[in-house]
Amino acid sequence: MTIPDTTLSNSHEPPAHLRRIAFIGNYLPALCGIATFTTDLVEALATKYSQTIFLALPSNDGTVQHGYPERVRFVLDKENIESYHQAASFLNMNNVDLVCLQHEFGIFGGPSGRHILSLLHELQMPVVTTLHTVLKSPTPEQTKTVKELAELSDRIVAMTQRGQEFLKDIYHVAKQKIDLIPHGIPNVPFMDPNFHKDQFGVEGKTVLLTFGLISPNKGLEYVIEALPAIIAKYPNVVYLVVGATHPNVIRHEGEAYRDSLIQLTEKLGVTDHVIFQNRFVSSDKLTEYISAADIYITPYLNVEQVVSGTLSYAVGAGKPVISTPYWHAEELLAENRGMLVPFRDAGAIGEQVLYLLENETKRHAIRKRAYIDSRKSVWTEVAGQYMASFSHAKEVRFEHPQPLLRSKKPSKLLAELPTLKLDHLHRLTDSTGILQHAFFSVPRYQEGHTTDDNARALITAIQLEEQEEYQHQAYELTHRYLAFLYHAFNQKTGRFRNFLTYERQWREEVGSEDSHGRAIWALGTVLGRSRYKELRGVADRLIDWSLPTALKFKSPRAVAFTLLGIHEYLKTFSGDQRVSHARRVLANRLAKSYTRTRTDDWRWFEDILTYSNAKLPHALLLCGQSLSDDSMTQIGLESLEWLATIQRSDEGHFVPIGTNGHYPRGKARARFDQQPVEAHAMVSACVEAYHLTGDDQWHAEAQRAFEWFLGRNDLNLSIYNPRTGGCHDGLEPNGVNQNEGAESTLAFLMSLLEISALESLRPPAEAAPAGNGAALTEPTS
Repeated sequence: MTIPDTTLSNSHEPPAHLRRIAFIGNYLPALCGIATFTTDLVEALATKYSQTIFLALPSNDGTVQHGYPERVRFVLDKENIESYHQAASFLNMNNVDLVCLQHEFGIFGGPSGRHILSLLHELQMPVVTTLHTVLKSPTPEQTKTVKELAELSDRIVAMTQRGQEFLKDIYHVAKQKIDLIPHGIPNVPFMDPNFHKDQFGVEGKTVLLTFGLISPNKGLEYVIEALPAIIAKYPNVVYLVVGATHPNVIRHEGEAYRDSLIQLTEKLGVTDHVIFQNRFVSSDKLTEYISAADIYITPYLNVEQVVSGTLSYAVGAGKPVISTPYWHAEELLAENRGMLVPFRDAGAIGEQVLYLLENETKRHAIRKRAYIDSRKSVWTEVAGQYMASFSHAKEVRFEHPQPLLRSKKPSKLLAELPTLKLDHLHRLTDSTGILQHAFFSVPRYQEGHTTDDNARALITAIQLEEQEEYQHQAYELTHRYLAFLYHAFNQKTGRFRNFLTYERQWREEVGSEDSHGRAIWALGTVLGRSRYKELRGVADRLIDWSLPTALKFKSPRAVAFTLLGIHEYLKTFSGDQRVSHARRVLANRLAKSYTRTRTDDWRWFEDILTYSNAKLPHALLLCGQSLSDDSMTQIGLESLEWLATIQRSDEGHFVPIGTNGHYPRGKARARFDQQPVEAHAMVSACVEAYHLTGDDQWHAEAQRAFEWFLGRNDLNLSIYNPRTGGCHDGLEPNGVNQNEGAESTLAFLMSLLEISALESLRPPAEAAPAGNGAALTEPTS
């Protein structure tokens, strides 16, 4: 796939889901082309998308200690496999949204650089890989490495059409997975070469230039051999060779190649016409050298060079280029954008240099064509194309999640339900009530408390009261959560307030309808199920005060929550006519919303599925029984069955409606973020459907939803954390949300208590462990 150069190029705002991007690849001040490329790309992106945080993770073999800039957050120890595992954990822990890998053979450790695959296997976020080398005749090990890289990457970036073709034909990478993005270049003006010549002592000279790290495969000797014939006609010609010797060449051969070139200049009598600048120059200084060139020459000897950054820079500066026909040169210099000469042919190089010097009109026409065509490759444009690729990768991962720990299969099958563990519930609960949020498993005081969560906590505490071994804990917790609801009720407005700061200041005088309905649900649960008269007395008073307001509610969820509370209340006071009338009014309202909206392909109460969806059919199942209204029961079963169907993956696991867009009628449903509260709502509704019908279908659906917590989900990751007793705040495209807040933890605890009660009622021969077939794979962090 070729990304148009206009894609995202005019936008300076990154997609909202790309706020932290990490680059793996060499980085300046390391002396290599990949380091320069990665640094230039990152800086171009950072300039264009200033609201995104960009990190860099270079590889280092330890021979040189580089003074990396602040953007470099982690350095890979090239040959140490453990360093790659640590890097994966570092990226996962730091909530990186996407990783961009700059791949070249030789950068990473292991056979054919396979250590990097270990890192990619453990990443939880999408990966976009740029392949700087695509070999036509790879070894079997190299072929295997590239194929695995492609498999582990969400997008592959090729810089040339030939590279794209090789990826398809040799490595069998799907065309639709490949983005064609050219090598980036500085955006320099179309300048007269004489402007910068005085800086390098070549004013009045005709300058031939080659730059880049020096090594024997550069073929520089063939340009030097061509100089005598050129100088004979143009004695003011100088050949400027800019660049340090490649560090790997220095390590193994020293300066033998450079010394041989110097000896050759002496032998041919052209010493005064060849200038060696043996240093690695900055990008700014490099553009000045290029600007000073009249002709740029790449006499490289390897035909299989699929990308040359130096060639891209020279063409981008509008230089007439003479090159051997390696692959990138053939593609970039086509259509009269440059001139090609045979490999190892000094005579041909000399002829073309003389031709360009003798034909000024031709030389400037080549310059102009090269410059105009290369504008799509300036770094600002390339940055936009990369961001488009990143966004595509993220969106595809969002729509089509990949199970994480991709090299591993779920290895641990649950033989029984998890043991009830209340550590995190106690951790989140203070003297006021339950705190709303946690940072990882640490309570976040600054977020304060909510009526929503304390209502959930109160229901959980009443469920615990029914467990003999937890009665004492439940009694203390119930007092705390009930006290919060009592404090939350505003008698002036007849409404519950919702948000309370840690400093015990209410943020509003009236909370949402949903929080009010949820409070009534909790209070009704106290009245219907608690054994303690003193607790029921408080709950009764609060329901008496708060129920009249609920009769005005329009929110289907607020109505459903209220009906759940009324159902519990009437277990104790079945003769209460006022509350019975309220049930009839609200149940009819919910049923009418269904009949008004329902069609054969949309069996729901609204034109959108949002959150706590299963609570709506759950409420009508209860009301249908209590009111002996078969139509309500039928609505409850029909809508719940439809909901179960659309929340079941092709593989058979539970996929709740995502909160990032929900599911509007007639539009695409959101796959993520998946929330624990949805799984609990489904567990609870399906348990009720099973009790009502005795149909094992509903037991299976309840079990399916519960297994979502334990790892039978899109990513094969456990949402429940058995170490802390908490539950992660949802499943995201990249993995679990590592925080363990009140809503999520309570959703799991209520689900566990309800599924445990269901299993205890089933005959032993029928009861099956909820974890059967589910993988408890803890997320890496």
